[in-house]
Amino acid sequence: MSEIIAEKNDLIVVENLKKYFPIKSGILKRTVNYVRAVENISFTIKEGETLGIVGESGCGKSTTGRTLLRLLEKTEGDVFYKGRSVYGMSKEELRNLRTEMQIVFQDPYSSLNPRMTVGEIVGEALSEHGIARGEKNVEMVKDIIERCGLAPYHIRRYPHEFSGGQRQRIGIARALALNPKFVVCDEPVSALDVSIQSQVLNLLMDLQDEMGLTYLFISHDLSVVKHISDRIGVMYLGSMVELAPKEELYKNPLHPYTQALLSAIPLPDPRNRRKRIILKGDIPSPANPPSGCRFHTRCPHVMEQCKAEVPEFKEAAPGHFVACHLVK
Repeated sequence: MSEIIAEKNDLIVVENLKKYFPIKSGILKRTVNYVRAVENISFTIKEGETLGIVGESGCGKSTTGRTLLRLLEKTEGDVFYKGRSVYGMSKEELRNLRTEMQIVFQDPYSSLNPRMTVGEIVGEALSEHGIARGEKNVEMVKDIIERCGLAPYHIRRYPHEFSGGQRQRIGIARALALNPKFVVCDEPVSALDVSIQSQVLNLLMDLQDEMGLTYLFISHDLSVVKHISDRIGVMYLGSMVELAPKEELYKNPLHPYTQALLSAIPLPDPRNRRKRIILKGDIPSPANPPSGCRFHTRCPHVMEQCKAEVPEFKEAAPGHFVACHLVK
């Protein structure tokens, strides 16, 4: 894999990150194989930007985000935040880092404790880190939930009293209560009605401008990612196959998988139709991925080289990286 060179304004640097989950079998529960959820990916995220990651379900998007935050332990590789290795930190250093790196979860129904009020949910981290307790805690909670589009009196209510969109606003408020610098948004609008998705996306963008946030935005919806992202990475079966600025990616997709994904985006005018690229076959198992290029079993342009040799993730144009033997 080509080395992605870090720059001074890079807040996050991910180098050759791998995450495998063991498959255990038998009475003794011995490890017989591994699910290769994330396979040797590298990218950077600049301070203040939004990097979108897209791909089909099971491609390793969410695992990447959680391994990056060290909510899951890596198998190989490393993650750097402001030049410091996240995996080289002690428990105390990692605890302090939690105030700067947060996550918004996908499901607003299961990610909130039903036995806690909104005030307790959002204010818990402020108390745990010794930032604010008592009346000061309440005032800070009221301030952040107002910025997220809720009313101060909502702090006394429980999650079941809110709609899905309001619950996700609570999840966003909880993530931003500590005034972090970096937030992983793990499919934050996929469980919401389409009419509410745009409201939450616009809220995230407004808060980014207001608080100087940096996002890793994970989604399977290319239209959503285009709306909020500065650059977009495309993942397939645990590997990053393409990474480019959003306008460049949509105008000039180089990888056959990216081209197929973009061909499926509906056009606003029903009289206009895209030429659909239909991928044949099923996604291979990450426990037994194909040799060579992982996409070769479904690629319409497959060559013999693709079946034997893993393509290099290289820079095909300034800022446009792709892993494909078709791109010279």
